[in-house]
Amino acid sequence: MLALFIANSVPLGAVTLAIILGIAVGNISSLRSYFGEGIDFTERRFLPFAIALMGVNLNFLILRELGVKSILIIVAAMGVTIFSSIALARIFKFDSKFALLLGIGNGVCGSSAIVATEQIIGAKKEDVGLSIAIVNFLGTIGIALLPLISSVLLQLNSINSGLLIGNTLQAIGQVVAAGFSVDEIAGQTATIVKMGRILMLTPLIFTLIFIFSRKNTGATEGEKTKKIGIPLFIVGFTVLSLVPTFGLLSDSSIQVISNIGRYALIIAMAAIGLKISFASILKDGKKALLIGSLIFIVQIVFSSSMVLLLVV
Repeated sequence: MLALFIANSVPLGAVTLAIILGIAVGNISSLRSYFGEGIDFTERRFLPFAIALMGVNLNFLILRELGVKSILIIVAAMGVTIFSSIALARIFKFDSKFALLLGIGNGVCGSSAIVATEQIIGAKKEDVGLSIAIVNFLGTIGIALLPLISSVLLQLNSINSGLLIGNTLQAIGQVVAAGFSVDEIAGQTATIVKMGRILMLTPLIFTLIFIFSRKNTGATEGEKTKKIGIPLFIVGFTVLSLVPTFGLLSDSSIQVISNIGRYALIIAMAAIGLKISFASILKDGKKALLIGSLIFIVQIVFSSSMVLLLVV
């Protein structure tokens, strides 16, 4: 409730604020020792439920509003962003799964992409919370940075400014804020492009399931981890994405489901925050912020280049 209240006054979303508040409360109080079972239950049950309900926010008909060039730029930038995270992890000798979360968060749709893929990747809960905080922090900086890059530095027109902004910032709120700060056309274009990026989450999820299942299949008996199938919450996510696409429910019903999912996600993120210790932040936080920043820079440079080469 506090995260929702504060989100009305600061440019960080309630999901990120829930993690930050959870970290603060968990480290300055003994809440974890008294309510550990409830915190574990909340994270374990609320998070898959929230991810499943997130599917109701997807409408694949939006792809009709994007031209072929726009879709090409979205897919290419997403791929480069994610692969750059893997390369940077090797260069800096950083945890590859943690870096992959940062790449997915930057490349696709921020917090939603991270929580939807962390179980498939097998990332640590501490890394999930930190990656969400870092990605949203960078996106907040991007609200002011991207309009300057698109309008002042590159001198793009309104449509191309919207394309660049929608293809780089992480959260929909950040995209709307940055896009409409340029002008109405840039804001509308940025929002449509951002929704196109969100739609890429579904094929990414199934690609990751395929890749990590093959990795487990090829491991030796001593190295094998739990075999990855298609989690039930991913099935729910996929099925619910068909609801707005085919108009199976009214807009008001879809909004109710979306709100329930959002609140469940905020509660789950608070639980994850409560389990993160300051020790883990001090250990990995600085390097994670550096790698996340470099990933974001790669994303901005590549998307700018693609807009200049293919659109202008």
